[in-house]
Amino acid sequence: MPFPSRLAALVAACVLGACAAPRADTSSTARYAMDDFATVRKFDAHVHANADSTAFVEQARADGFELLSINVDYPAFPPVDTQHTIALKQAAADPVRFHWAATFRMTGFDSPGWSEAVGDALAAEVARGALAVKIWKNVGMVETDAQGRPIMLDHPALAPIAERIRALDIPLIGHQGEPHNCWLPLEQMTTDNDREYFGNHPEYHMYLHPDQPGYETHMAVRDRFLDAHPQLRFVGAHMASLEWDVDRLAAFLDRYPDATVDLAARMAQVQYQAVRDHDKVRAFFIAYQDRLLYGTDLTQAPDTDPEAFRQAAHATWRSDWMFLATAQSQRIDTIRADVRGLALPRAVVDKVYYSNAMRVFAPHRR
Repeated sequence: MPFPSRLAALVAACVLGACAAPRADTSSTARYAMDDFATVRKFDAHVHANADSTAFVEQARADGFELLSINVDYPAFPPVDTQHTIALKQAAADPVRFHWAATFRMTGFDSPGWSEAVGDALAAEVARGALAVKIWKNVGMVETDAQGRPIMLDHPALAPIAERIRALDIPLIGHQGEPHNCWLPLEQMTTDNDREYFGNHPEYHMYLHPDQPGYETHMAVRDRFLDAHPQLRFVGAHMASLEWDVDRLAAFLDRYPDATVDLAARMAQVQYQAVRDHDKVRAFFIAYQDRLLYGTDLTQAPDTDPEAFRQAAHATWRSDWMFLATAQSQRIDTIRADVRGLALPRAVVDKVYYSNAMRVFAPHRR
């Protein structure tokens, strides 16, 4: 059944109380409360531990989280080699709590044997413990070939790497494009965090670069790539850049039944929609409970005060828990609105926060 029809049925069921919607007299076992936050097993599937510090893992331990730290070739981050060294050290110190994902650079893209060399390097990373590989938005938005043309995700030279990752039986975490807000003027964006980011990073604000590939081009390229690699385990980072419309995201998940998406750095866009149609967003989470991975994009930079970072991580994790797991309302400053929690059933919360990540990243631990 196409998603809009299924969604309409689920919304109607929620209105009638048939999709585990909370009532005032509902048993306390039906959904979690804030007091359950620290005791429920959780997995943040998208963070960046870029400091040689124990603060991130310490806070994760206190709040009941495991972490997946994702290496990425981002100019604002430490060099990839430094990220890699930190990841190996943290994983060795706490292999149960700390996990990591590898990445690769585009340097030498046009050189003979580049794809094979990258594939061999990734195989070595997996042997050292990497649970996934990340491909960043520089593919599609930054990198160009020898002729000056954008290197898109469906470039033939990337196909052997995709097939090598498939053969290694690990997921590819794909960050293609940007939030839909990226192609809007600052004043038309739906969240203040996007206004701040793109205001500070005009090089990535595609509204200012109409000569570059557009939003729909990025989405179509990503889909062509997945069509070409149907057995590749794919995680769409940041809600697969479809964060602005749960209908669009549902259609993507229906088209690619083995794909999952993480929620990293896109909770505000979900909350923006929930303010306008709470039942629809809640129904989406229930319908796609097996396809969603909790993630934040929390980043501990080398110069961040460890205690300040711990407090910020704790606040982010608790705020997200309040929205997803409880019916409480909270002020979300980045959308300038009071947002009522989704109060998802416990079984749904357990999947989004933990068991889905185990299935996708660590099936041997299921």
